[in-house]
Amino acid sequence: MAQGITLEQAQQVIAAATRKAADEDLRMNIAVVDAGNNLTAFARMDGAWLGSIDIALDKATTARSFDMPTRELEGMAQPGQPLYGIQSLTGSQGNIVVFAGGIPLTSGDTIIGAVGVSGGTPDQDEMVAQAGVDRL
Repeated sequence: MAQGITLEQAQQVIAAATRKAADEDLRMNIAVVDAGNNLTAFARMDGAWLGSIDIALDKATTARSFDMPTRELEGMAQPGQPLYGIQSLTGSQGNIVVFAGGIPLTSGDTIIGAVGVSGGTPDQDEMVAQAGVDRL
Protein backbone atom coordinates (compact mmCIF):
# COMPACT_ATOMS: atom_id res chain seq x y z
CA MET A 1 0.00 0.00 0.00
CA ALA A 2 1.35 3.41 -0.97
CA GLN A 3 2.10 5.77 1.87
CA GLY A 4 -0.35 8.64 1.97
CA ILE A 5 0.09 12.17 3.15
CA THR A 6 0.18 12.60 6.90
CA LEU A 7 -2.04 15.01 8.79
CA GLU A 8 1.02 17.10 9.65
CA GLN A 9 2.02 17.33 5.98
CA ALA A 10 -1.54 18.14 4.94
CA GLN A 11 -1.69 20.92 7.51
CA GLN A 12 1.58 22.34 6.15
CA VAL A 13 0.10 22.35 2.63
CA ILE A 14 -2.99 24.15 3.96
CA ALA A 15 -0.88 26.68 5.87
CA ALA A 16 1.28 27.53 2.86
CA ALA A 17 -1.73 27.82 0.54
CA THR A 18 -3.56 29.97 3.07
CA ARG A 19 -0.55 32.30 3.39
CA LYS A 20 -0.35 32.67 -0.38
CA ALA A 21 -4.06 33.41 -0.64
CA ALA A 22 -3.82 36.01 2.14
CA ASP A 23 -0.78 37.60 0.46
CA GLU A 24 -2.86 37.92 -2.73
CA ASP A 25 -5.91 39.22 -0.78
CA LEU A 26 -7.94 36.16 -1.75
CA ARG A 27 -10.40 34.15 0.32
CA MET A 28 -10.14 30.46 -0.49
CA ASN A 29 -11.35 27.02 0.43
CA ILE A 30 -8.48 24.53 0.50
CA ALA A 31 -8.85 20.74 0.66
CA VAL A 32 -6.19 18.05 0.95
CA VAL A 33 -6.96 14.38 0.29
CA ASP A 34 -4.72 11.39 0.95
CA ALA A 35 -3.62 8.68 -1.49
CA GLY A 36 -6.95 6.90 -1.01
CA ASN A 37 -8.83 10.13 -1.87
CA ASN A 38 -10.04 10.64 1.71
CA LEU A 39 -10.30 14.17 3.07
CA THR A 40 -7.31 14.72 5.37
CA ALA A 41 -7.38 18.48 5.99
CA PHE A 42 -9.59 21.40 5.03
CA ALA A 43 -9.62 25.14 5.59
CA ARG A 44 -12.21 27.75 4.74
CA MET A 45 -10.71 31.20 4.99
CA ASP A 46 -12.87 33.92 6.51
CA GLY A 47 -15.18 35.24 3.81
CA ALA A 48 -14.55 32.40 1.33
CA TRP A 49 -17.58 31.48 -0.75
CA LEU A 50 -19.68 28.68 0.67
CA GLY A 51 -20.27 27.40 -2.86
CA SER A 52 -16.54 26.82 -3.26
CA ILE A 53 -16.28 24.32 -0.39
CA ASP A 54 -17.41 21.37 -2.50
CA ILE A 55 -15.50 22.61 -5.55
CA ALA A 56 -12.21 22.63 -3.61
CA LEU A 57 -12.81 19.06 -2.45
CA ASP A 58 -13.88 17.97 -5.94
CA LYS A 59 -10.71 19.48 -7.42
CA ALA A 60 -8.56 17.57 -4.93
CA THR A 61 -10.35 14.27 -5.54
CA THR A 62 -10.24 14.76 -9.31
CA ALA A 63 -6.50 15.45 -9.24
CA ARG A 64 -5.95 12.29 -7.20
CA SER A 65 -8.37 10.17 -9.23
CA PHE A 66 -6.54 10.99 -12.47
CA ASP A 67 -3.09 11.67 -10.95
CA MET A 68 -2.75 14.91 -12.87
CA PRO A 69 -3.47 18.59 -12.34
CA THR A 70 -7.10 19.36 -13.08
CA ARG A 71 -5.95 22.00 -15.60
CA GLU A 72 -4.68 19.17 -17.83
CA LEU A 73 -8.17 17.68 -18.06
CA GLU A 74 -9.63 20.90 -19.45
CA GLY A 75 -8.32 20.47 -22.99
CA MET A 76 -9.21 16.78 -23.10
CA ALA A 77 -12.79 17.54 -22.04
CA GLN A 78 -13.57 19.91 -24.93
CA PRO A 79 -15.89 18.95 -27.82
CA GLY A 80 -14.19 16.53 -30.18
CA GLN A 81 -11.56 15.53 -27.60
CA PRO A 82 -11.24 12.08 -25.99
CA LEU A 83 -12.76 13.01 -22.60
CA TYR A 84 -15.55 15.24 -23.86
CA GLY A 85 -18.40 15.23 -21.36
CA ILE A 86 -16.42 13.77 -18.47
CA GLN A 87 -17.19 16.82 -16.33
CA SER A 88 -20.88 15.91 -16.38
CA LEU A 89 -20.15 12.63 -14.57
CA THR A 90 -20.18 12.11 -10.85
CA GLY A 91 -17.47 9.75 -9.68
CA SER A 92 -17.35 7.66 -6.55
CA GLN A 93 -15.40 10.47 -4.89
CA GLY A 94 -17.58 13.38 -6.07
CA ASN A 95 -17.88 15.55 -9.14
CA ILE A 96 -15.16 15.61 -11.77
CA VAL A 97 -13.63 19.07 -12.25
CA VAL A 98 -11.88 20.01 -15.50
CA PHE A 99 -10.44 23.43 -14.72
CA ALA A 100 -7.40 24.60 -12.76
CA GLY A 101 -7.03 24.39 -9.00
CA GLY A 102 -6.40 20.71 -8.23
CA ILE A 103 -2.85 19.32 -8.10
CA PRO A 104 -1.48 15.92 -7.00
CA LEU A 105 0.92 15.83 -4.05
CA THR A 106 4.01 13.65 -4.34
CA SER A 107 6.81 12.24 -2.26
CA GLY A 108 9.56 11.30 -4.68
CA ASP A 109 7.78 9.49 -7.52
CA THR A 110 4.83 8.46 -5.34
CA ILE A 111 1.54 10.33 -5.31
CA ILE A 112 0.53 10.68 -1.67
CA GLY A 113 -2.59 12.81 -2.13
CA ALA A 114 -3.80 16.00 -3.76
CA VAL A 115 -4.75 19.57 -2.97
CA GLY A 116 -7.76 21.42 -4.33
CA VAL A 117 -8.43 25.15 -4.05
CA SER A 118 -11.48 27.19 -4.95
CA GLY A 119 -12.60 30.75 -4.40
CA GLY A 120 -10.91 32.77 -7.11
CA THR A 121 -10.37 32.45 -10.83
CA PRO A 122 -9.00 29.10 -11.99
CA ASP A 123 -5.53 30.68 -12.36
CA GLN A 124 -5.69 32.11 -8.83
CA ASP A 125 -6.87 28.77 -7.46
CA GLU A 126 -3.97 27.01 -9.15
CA MET A 127 -1.46 29.59 -7.89
CA VAL A 128 -2.62 29.04 -4.31
CA ALA A 129 -2.66 25.25 -4.72
CA GLN A 130 0.88 25.39 -6.14
CA ALA A 131 2.05 27.25 -3.03
CA GLY A 132 0.81 24.29 -0.99
CA VAL A 133 2.51 21.81 -3.32
CA ASP A 134 5.76 23.78 -3.11
CA ARG A 135 5.70 23.64 0.70
CA LEU A 136 5.45 19.86 0.64
